[in-house]
Amino acid sequence: MSGWVGVDLDGTIAHYDGWKGPAEIGAPIPLMVERVRAWLAAGRDVRIFTARISGLDHAQTLQAYEAIEAWCLEQLGQVLPITNVKDLTMVELYDDRCVAVEQNTGRLLSDPQPRFTP
Repeated sequence: MSGWVGVDLDGTIAHYDGWKGPAEIGAPIPLMVERVRAWLAAGRDVRIFTARISGLDHAQTLQAYEAIEAWCLEQLGQVLPITNVKDLTMVELYDDRCVAVEQNTGRLLSDPQPRFTP
């Protein structure tokens, strides 16, 4: 499979229980860490996809990047690219806040009965 896989940081690969600043990252979530390690071992392009680098001043953004890079190196054995932007080469996104929607239909994949719920 070509393209990159986005993995959300807070609440998906790292434990999250509220914002504590740009440099405070939670403990690793073992199941997701192992999944990412397997993808990396298979040669997949995996990137940290996080809002943590959005809406901060320059100094806090730098702190966030440095903290995420250090966390990745410690937990995954390598620094992963960090982004908050989807592009046309992203093929999957793993996130604790996403709702999967079937492409071009609007149907929620978790709901076999198409219906609208405001």
